[in-house]
Parts: sequence; structure tokens; C-alpha cells
Amino acid sequence: MERVTLKELAKELGVSIGTVSRALHDSREISPELRKRIHDLAADRNYRPNPFAQSLRKGAPSLIGVVVPNIVTHFHSKVIAGIENKAREEGYSVICANSHEQMADELTIMDSMASLHVEGIIVSLAENTTSYDHFLKLNAMHVPLVFFARTCLPDRFSSVTADGVTAAYEGTRHLIERGCRRIAFIGGPNHLDMVRRRKHGYLEALRDARIPIDKELVRCDSMTLGAAYAQMTDLLNGPDRPDGVLAINNTLIYGAMKAIKDHHLLMPDDIRLIGFTDDENVSYLSPAISAIEDRADLMGERACQILINHIRGDATLHHDTIPMRLVFRASSM
Repeated sequence: MERVTLKELAKELGVSIGTVSRALHDSREISPELRKRIHDLAADRNYRPNPFAQSLRKGAPSLIGVVVPNIVTHFHSKVIAGIENKAREEGYSVICANSHEQMADELTIMDSMASLHVEGIIVSLAENTTSYDHFLKLNAMHVPLVFFARTCLPDRFSSVTADGVTAAYEGTRHLIERGCRRIAFIGGPNHLDMVRRRKHGYLEALRDARIPIDKELVRCDSMTLGAAYAQMTDLLNGPDRPDGVLAINNTLIYGAMKAIKDHHLLMPDDIRLIGFTDDENVSYLSPAISAIEDRADLMGERACQILINHIRGDATLHHDTIPMRLVFRASSM
């Protein structure tokens, strides 16, 4: 489905562009009957008004939309910085929106961005997104989409992800080499591909080390501080507490760390902790946190370049993987 213009609506109805525009603004100059006909056709043709059409001068930067699940996290802010740097180089401006980890907000944002006539959109899924119809709708309107970190429909959309399998494997191996045998995995919802990749790496490391997998140690819940704190607290209150923890993002790291400290346990003496994060602040905590660095800025730059290539006519699907970097600090050594 192509994005229809005022001119096309006017031609189909046999009226002027000005008449269509006034009707869509509910001008009383247009009869109620004709206003209804115009509104009905606009809805049927999925017409979206372009509020920037009058204001953007020829040659002004085109817009790229970015939708993230939680804009205040260090990871997403670094991804956005990478996107902005690449977009600026290529003559594009960026408009960002926060889904607050809610599919309902994600739906509204995607609809709004279509109305803004963005050239394309870079997206990371909200944690409770399980239907992808809103993305397919934009795809049918020939709006290019590129996903990062949390992705979907690889046969339809390009993506950029971190090498979570390898990184989680190496992070878990590090804990095993430091003597851990009961390693907890603090993750997010299982339907997210990012969670599945990192969990797979964790499980493979345990299997290769011939350490029995204890399902009680695998905690996949909401990716919030409260959820991580609750899951870690439950594990620490159990009869056989973990001696190591792998957390899959910085929010979960902080939740797990608070639970450990609230139980008056020491890292790394009582329990070792490593997690996925680009947040340099973790090196200033006590103890400094071992990190698997996402290299989020590179992820953002690459996602933006792929999107711009799509906007300029490249129809090839790209599925790029960004290698991660492990930095071992006091929390796991």
C-alpha cells in the first residue's frame, strides 16, 4: 500500500486539492456530505497528513524515526548517539520516541511516525510486543524499517544485533573458571530474541563444562529494577543460593546487585557478578562490575547506515552482528 497524497485523493474524488485539505480540517465551507466522503476515502486509503510539508524547505534534512523501549538507559542513549552521528553525516535529522516497554505505546508511536512522513524507522521491540502487524503495515506502505538488539521477522526486515551467544558463553565460562558452579541467569521475557541468544550462550557454557542445568537458577522476567531485585532476592533466600550471576542488561545488574548487598553478601567472596552493559559508571561502583560491553554506539551507527541505504534504494536484507567486549573487574575476579 503506497502512502497516498492530497493530490491523489482530490483526483479520485474529482475535486480540488484545496477542497480536500479544507474538508480534512473540517471546514464548514465544505458540505457535511462531501466532508464525509473525503474523510471516508482518506481513511480507506490510509492517508497521513504531513505537518512538515509546508515548513521544510527544499534541501532541508529528511527525518529518520527511532523507537526505543527505555530511552533513559545507558544502552539506548548510546545507540541513539550512534544513530545521530551517522544521520548527521548523511544529511538526516533524527526524531526519537520511547515505548516505555509497552506494545500499546509502540503502536501509537509507529502510527504517529507514519503521519510525520519519516523517511524510515529504526526500532527495538518493547518487551511485551508479541504481534508484528504494525510493522508489516508500514512495510506495505514502503516505509523502510531496521531493527536493533530486539528484532523480529528476519525474512522481512534488516537488523543489527550484538553477538549475545558468544558473549554470554564467554561470560559464563569466566565465572566457571573462577570456581562458580551455581550460576544464575537474570534475563527478560523469553519471546525476545535477544534474551534467547544470551540464554543460549549461558546454557551452552554450562553444558560444555558438564555442570547440571538447574531451572531454578534461570530467571526470565520483566526487565525492570524491581523484577531483578525480586528474582535475585528469591534466589538468595533459597536453600542453595547461587555463587555466580550473569545479568543480561545494566538495569538487571543494578537490581541484582542491590539484592546481593541487602543480604550482606560480598562480591566476589560470596557471589560473583558479571553483566551486559556499556555503562562506564559500573567501573566506579564498589566493587567495580565486570561487564560484557554491547558497543551500542557501533550498533546505532550500523543500523542507521543500513536504513539510509534502504531509503536510497537498497532492497537487500542485512543482518549484521556487532562483536562484544568483555571487561573483567572486581565483582567477578
